Amino acid sequence: MPRYLSLVRIDETAVPAEGPSQELMQRMGELIEEITKAGVMLDTAGLTPTSQGTRVHWEGGKISVTDGPFTESKEVIGGYALMQCKDKAEALEWTKRFLKVHEEFWTVTCEVREIAEG
Repeated sequence: MPRYLSLVRIDETAVPAEGPSQELMQRMGELIEEITKAGVMLDTAGLTPTSQGTRVHWEGGKISVTDGPFTESKEVIGGYALMQCKDKAEALEWTKRFLKVHEEFWTVTCEVREIAEG
C-alpha cells in the first residue's frame, strides 16, 4: 500500500498565544486513535515554532545556515502525518477529517503527497 505524507501548514502569527484548546487536543487525540486503530497512521507529530528552528541551504556549492524565526515565511510547516492508505482518496479523506477538528478561527492547510517508493 502506498504511503502519504500530509504536511500541516499553519500561519504562526494566527496561532493562539496559549496554543491549541483542550477541546481541540481532545478531538485530535480521538481522531489519531481512530486512524491508528484503522492501521493507517504510521507516525504524526507537531513541530516546535520556527523561532526554534534552523534552515540549512545549499546554493552555488556553498552551505548557509540561518537560525529562526524566518520572518519571510507566513505559512510554515507546523506538523506532519505519515499514513499508509489504499489510495490518495483515502489519504485525502483522513486529512479532511483532521482539518475539521480545528475551531473555525484556525487557518490550516495540509499538503498531501505520495512518498516515492523504490
